[in-house]
Amino acid sequence: MKHLDEYRDLELVKPLVEELQQVVTKPLRVMEVCGSHTMAIFRNGLRTILPKGMELVSGPGCPVCVTSAPHMDAFIAMADQPGVRVAIFGDLFRVPGSNGSLANASSRGAKVDIVYSAMDALDLAKRNPDELVVFLGVGFETTTPTIAATIMAAKVQGIENFVVFSTQKTMPPPLIALLDDPELKIDGLLCPGHVSSIIGAKAYEPLATKYGLACVVAGFETADLVKGLIMLARQVANNDIKVENIYPRVVTWEGNARACQMVEEIFEPADMEWRGLGVIPGSGLKIRDKYSQFDAQVRLDIVLPEVEEAKGCMCGQILKGIATPNECPLFNKRCSPANPIGPCMVSSEGTCAAYHKYGQDD
Repeated sequence: MKHLDEYRDLELVKPLVEELQQVVTKPLRVMEVCGSHTMAIFRNGLRTILPKGMELVSGPGCPVCVTSAPHMDAFIAMADQPGVRVAIFGDLFRVPGSNGSLANASSRGAKVDIVYSAMDALDLAKRNPDELVVFLGVGFETTTPTIAATIMAAKVQGIENFVVFSTQKTMPPPLIALLDDPELKIDGLLCPGHVSSIIGAKAYEPLATKYGLACVVAGFETADLVKGLIMLARQVANNDIKVENIYPRVVTWEGNARACQMVEEIFEPADMEWRGLGVIPGSGLKIRDKYSQFDAQVRLDIVLPEVEEAKGCMCGQILKGIATPNECPLFNKRCSPANPIGPCMVSSEGTCAAYHKYGQDD
């Protein structure tokens, strides 16, 4: 385990660290929702300098991790179909389904391309007119506008061999579902910076008013994260619960109206299954009927299979913040980055991946 003096970034924010030690005057449990926050917290050693009584837990903010087992199996089965070429973000390549992964499908001849954007997938469709290119939409509000823009571009350009399999999700609904779960006990929320750049800090007001949950939108630099924890501790200590935004260089109160309008044009709310959380009403986005020619589930008549989670895997509990990777009997034993049993170990934003890479004793 590394110590504070080994982290250069923390050396630069020692005054903030000292302030954090002073403001935590009672037990405080904070959830960081965003997978990028999780990795930044581990990478910068923030867990090693938390004041006594302060605990950080990770939430369902890794889009690959919360992709359900039925969806993963549907992705893999679709990739095996002749005439289909699947375009994915790299994190999805090795996520296990019940019978292998997309990497395994690729090794047996399926056409699986790693891309960096939905527009890359559209370009792939242009270069391969005899194949149906399916972009797997796995993400939150941050990536949804770019997918909407790509579907619009495909329609304008008349590209008929491009479709999207949308498992896009929206962030506020799962947080509400978690807060309704009596198993989860948290006092504050470190709200995701990237998602908030689209939906705005205002989106978290119901969490503060209805559930009495301290909320702070923070960036990803060490100073951003420590300041966020200080503000959360102050809110709880002073019983002054509200939503605060310390990431104004990226996040506004109202959000990105233009991006939201684009999403509204292409997508509509739908019930969506989340790994570990089950089906959450209105938490997903499906492609509207008037754009159904770009909906993979319509074009390929996809029916989600019934799939059980891998036996012994605790990804679901970890995503809900009620367990840590060290409590999972498979962690660093049967489940490792070389042989992942659950998505939390293989995703670059997964909590298990963070614990494995940086080490954590709690």
